[in-house]
Amino acid sequence: MCTVAILLLLTKFSMSTISPLNIVIADKNSLLVKGLTEMLKQDERFDVRATATDGELFLKLIERICIDVGIIGWKMPFADGRQVLTKLRERESSLRVIVYSGADVARQVRSLGGAGFYSKSKPPEGLIDVISQVGQGNSIFPYEKHEAKADPRLSSLTSRELEILEILSQGESNRKIAKNLEISTNTVKFHLKNVFEKIQVDNRTQAVAFYNKLFKEDE
Repeated sequence: MCTVAILLLLTKFSMSTISPLNIVIADKNSLLVKGLTEMLKQDERFDVRATATDGELFLKLIERICIDVGIIGWKMPFADGRQVLTKLRERESSLRVIVYSGADVARQVRSLGGAGFYSKSKPPEGLIDVISQVGQGNSIFPYEKHEAKADPRLSSLTSRELEILEILSQGESNRKIAKNLEISTNTVKFHLKNVFEKIQVDNRTQAVAFYNKLFKEDE
């Protein structure tokens, strides 16, 4: 058997042995949950292990079930998206969470340690690629064009630098920032040095003040 044929067979075998991503879905809209479940069941890369219609049940489910990716809404009873992400961060959970919402909260999701955001205003089929990417360890967020007129210094920041500034504004330490972004603390320090230079501040307190002045927290 030629080398190419052997490689093709090995590739096919390795693909067939890849375990599907274990998923839990939570949203206040039970019909939406049912629709997403049916959509994902048609893709062998995913295994929907459980569903919930509130954030509190979602948090209980992920304690009992081995999960790779969680998909949650933002506005849910008992515990909303913000509260769920905050709880997971407090627990130092490794669960990767995608927020699927019609609200403009991508920036909040990212700063709270979420792994991805997908808008309900887009075709639901697009969520499949986001889940796959997040399951591979990537963070997926829409491009956000911040208003340069608010402060021209903001436009000089890279997406990673902005991401770190957003998390810094939550009062997190370098160690926590590194853990959230899965990078080293030295890399965080390097990015913060660049951030401080670009936005013309001397320390963390001034950087947070700069950020808070430009962005109002969405409630």
